[in-house]
Amino acid sequence: MTAQAQTGARETAVNSAIREISHIATLPEITLKIIELVESPTSTAQDLHKVIANDPALCSRILKVVNSAFYGLPGQIGSINRAIVLLGLNAVKNIAIAASLAKLFRGGSLTPEFSAKDLWSHSIATAAACKMTADAMKLGLSDEAFLAGLIHDIGIIVEIQYDRHKLIETLGRVTVDGNGAPTVNMLDVEAEVFGANHQDFGQGLCDKWKFPRSFALVTGFHHRPLELANEQRTLVTIVSVADRIAGAIKPGFRLDQPSIEVPPDLLDVLKLTREQAADIANRLPQQIETVNQMLTT
Repeated sequence: MTAQAQTGARETAVNSAIREISHIATLPEITLKIIELVESPTSTAQDLHKVIANDPALCSRILKVVNSAFYGLPGQIGSINRAIVLLGLNAVKNIAIAASLAKLFRGGSLTPEFSAKDLWSHSIATAAACKMTADAMKLGLSDEAFLAGLIHDIGIIVEIQYDRHKLIETLGRVTVDGNGAPTVNMLDVEAEVFGANHQDFGQGLCDKWKFPRSFALVTGFHHRPLELANEQRTLVTIVSVADRIAGAIKPGFRLDQPSIEVPPDLLDVLKLTREQAADIANRLPQQIETVNQMLTT
């Protein structure tokens, strides 16, 4: 099959999956409204407050997050207006998305080696590692990096919703060694079984949900960030590094990571030292605990 034919077949597979699941895997209307509002250059904090005020559950979730150790702000913040002012529109948008995503990752075990709950645990670990990496880089990307880590494997949720039998077949063909490392490339097996891999499905879903382009690139390229142009690499590389660091955390998910060693070329992109990466790995379990408390209803 020519490269052009392969691309066409992959796009067909992704489009039919997204079309099939669009009635199942969706974000609440209020979350989509918040995304649209925050992405508009003319929106104000007051506009965002009006939307959020209509959802008491989301109000309490935002206040819980803003008062959590995750943000480390002094004193208790009791009003949504104050939270929006302190955190900014973008951070509040990310909290709304994070709160909505947790519901998509519910479900029992598909195989002895895989459950949606373990995938969510891995997503939380990756999100925490992303924030720590972004903090170390001092680029002001922490909130965006956190959400990027949380959604990076959402393409696997598309596969669960679209055809769980195909995913079970895929997982059954990905054998692991004594250390839990896959002995075959899961992305290749996905491509054989589904006609596309979870990066393709994740990118398709982000496009469908009208997520910012940076998140579509994260879901679509987190296993191959160096294929992107230099100006598009930073966030995707943060996720790629964090994904590997989080791969060592149990329970979790690493069937798509034959090696959790962070390659030097990825560290070079981020201008991170190996010592900084090791420090993030050492502090990660404590940060995961903080994030779990924050995202638990």
